[in-house]
Amino acid sequence: MSVTPLELAKVAAVAADSKKADDVVLLDLSPLTDVCDYFLVCTGENARQVDAIVDEVRTKVSANCGVSPISCEGREGLSWVLVDYGSVVVHVFRRETREFYRLETLWADAPRVELGLDE
Repeated sequence: MSVTPLELAKVAAVAADSKKADDVVLLDLSPLTDVCDYFLVCTGENARQVDAIVDEVRTKVSANCGVSPISCEGREGLSWVLVDYGSVVVHVFRRETREFYRLETLWADAPRVELGLDE
């Protein structure tokens, strides 16, 4: 099964949203860098929610896209967990950590992809 990076990112976004992640944002980095195509950024209110979001993203991406992450970092602290799928990098933050690192500000030139999760 072959999926595009955008399809994988959207599966991850829906998975995060299903675990009540806040402020789910998909940034299209493809015009700006060769590092990856998309950053999916979202927030969990506490360590348990961050952990649940990460588990759901990994489960749904595996089930729907047939892809496992290259790496998953930050699970020991659960304030910023990075799930690296190569072309898509998922960042699950606790609120204070997200506000501190401000990835959306660092990548302000990256177009935001409409996810339609509020519907």
